[in-house]
Amino acid sequence: MGSANMDKITLFLLRASNPVPAQVWKFEGESVIRIGRLADNHVVLYSSVVSRHHLELKRTSSGWEVVNLGANGTYVGGKRVEKSPVSDGMVLCIADTGPHLQVCFGDVDSEVSVTPRTTSPPSTPGNETASSTFLKKKRSQSSS
Repeated sequence: MGSANMDKITLFLLRASNPVPAQVWKFEGESVIRIGRLADNHVVLYSSVVSRHHLELKRTSSGWEVVNLGANGTYVGGKRVEKSPVSDGMVLCIADTGPHLQVCFGDVDSEVSVTPRTTSPPSTPGNETASSTFLKKKRSQSSS
């Protein structure tokens, strides 16, 4: 994927029982995107399991990486991570039962469709907030 595509990043807040994202954030040209509960973050999530400054998405020479700052952790594929490369379409779970954010690179059309999850989140009692869908994006057909 070209560098220009990596300059654009879209975050989707996924909902457990609704195929439409609860919220969408688009960024272009940022080197760091901060996510947490306080108003000074780029993405503010109001949940008791989200730390005031929970995680950062950082631009590196090879792409993007997620850096956990929160006490309750950041999870990718059900595994807690402190620092991990971010891939296009990756879903980040904030705390093991918290909000789910999908990360998409490049141009994302305003139309978004969803498909059923192919993997399940960790099975824990009270995990009703876990997302049951992944977003599938439609890319614009412009040539780079």
